Amino acid sequence: MPVSLPRIALTGGSGFVGQALLDEAAKAGVEARALARRAMAPRAGVDWLRGDLDDRKALAHLMRDAEAVIHVAGVVNTPEPEEFFNANVVGTLTMLEEAIKAGVRRFVYVSSLSAREPELSTYGASKALAEQLVKTSGLDWTIVRPPAIYGPRDREMFELFRAARFGVLPMPAGGRASIIHVEDLARLLIALIPGQDLSTAQTYEPDDGLAQGWAHDDLARAIGAAMGKRVRVMGLSGGLMRLGASIDTRLRGAKAKLTADRVGYMMHPDWVASPEARVPGSLWAPRIETRVGLAATAEWYRREGWL
Repeated sequence: MPVSLPRIALTGGSGFVGQALLDEAAKAGVEARALARRAMAPRAGVDWLRGDLDDRKALAHLMRDAEAVIHVAGVVNTPEPEEFFNANVVGTLTMLEEAIKAGVRRFVYVSSLSAREPELSTYGASKALAEQLVKTSGLDWTIVRPPAIYGPRDREMFELFRAARFGVLPMPAGGRASIIHVEDLARLLIALIPGQDLSTAQTYEPDDGLAQGWAHDDLARAIGAAMGKRVRVMGLSGGLMRLGASIDTRLRGAKAKLTADRVGYMMHPDWVASPEARVPGSLWAPRIETRVGLAATAEWYRREGWL
């Protein structure tokens, strides 16, 4: 392994973003020790470690010989608000404490664009609190706030692809949002491993490179086109979104994708990545044009039998 590419300690390696990151790490020749709650299939260059963010013994092992931490793990969606705090705030604090104890100085934290408006959701508030812990840790940190992430293995935006099959796609009325392919996000996280003047003590909001992001209607039509459908976009009010969250929670319980907490930030009109938080072009730039990426993602869903 090249000297300039260190071993990383990774949380969330079994998840959507984590798996993409391990794909990119393999391409870059980066080795990883990755934390996972369940047994994982062997991967070249990956040392899987069973445990979770509550297991300090496992975290101490995770940090051993690591030169950088990439903290991806967290709770994205839950009907229990306290789970956001326990996983995203307490879990991040524990990771920081163990990194300091192990002498690992470099810490890359995957947050969320929702942290920019913490008053809108418990999820966003938990991410904002975690960011403050990272910033005051004394470590060499970088925070990455992704917008909506899509790509192979994703189960969140998959709901929109599945709905598009029927020619009608419900979306929050009005508003704009940025988007990023998971492979582009993973490349950024790999690029941030060494730490340098450009990235130290910085908060970045990466996207697909589209200035002003996507109008919700345009994004819905692009997803429809990826599915080979000309969709009719249903612009939903906050009231209808809350009703939908209530129905989804009753039908799917803890597996509901549309929750009351999500409605809080989904109705916000501006989830466009800030130009002031743009990643320097000398460090990283997106490669995947979104319409091409959406079509490839739809094909992956079909090939894997998800659709």
